[in-house]
Amino acid sequence: MRVISGKWKGHRLAAVGKGDAAQHLRPTTDRTRESIFNILTHRIDFEGLNVLDLFAGTGALGLEALSRGAATATFVDNGRAAQKLLGQNIAELECGDIAKVIKTDATRLPKGTPHDLILLDPPYGKGLGLKALEVCRANGWIATKAMILWEDSPAPDLPAWLELDHQRSYGNTTITLAEAP
Repeated sequence: MRVISGKWKGHRLAAVGKGDAAQHLRPTTDRTRESIFNILTHRIDFEGLNVLDLFAGTGALGLEALSRGAATATFVDNGRAAQKLLGQNIAELECGDIAKVIKTDATRLPKGTPHDLILLDPPYGKGLGLKALEVCRANGWIATKAMILWEDSPAPDLPAWLELDHQRSYGNTTITLAEAP
């Protein structure tokens, strides 16, 4: 895995191998991540954004946003393997001043501050994405007009308060982009 673009372009991220099935750690491939960020780049300006990376895993999605100019990234993951890899990646990129890690279940986030871009990559097929989004909305994590990028399988059913912008499948993975009101 590597950073696709921006100030850390080409930088290798901590190796995950095939992931950790027990902790549902399966990294987004470079090719899928590149496609995700190509879609996002045509819709938002990363400069100055506050990013929330839920079910962060290695942090590849949030780190990619930081590399492209986001001001801050908050990473949420409760898995020990993920936290270790995420910590290694943040240390390697020397971005601890703009990257914050919250070691908790994304469906149990406490009150927070609004974020402009929500990156959501829950364990597939468990319904955790919707639960996490509802908790984020209730606890103030989602800014007005925030973009939500949701990677899941099968394609998620969006809550009524989100407006679908774009949806595309890559193998068994569906990428859904939506906007908060």
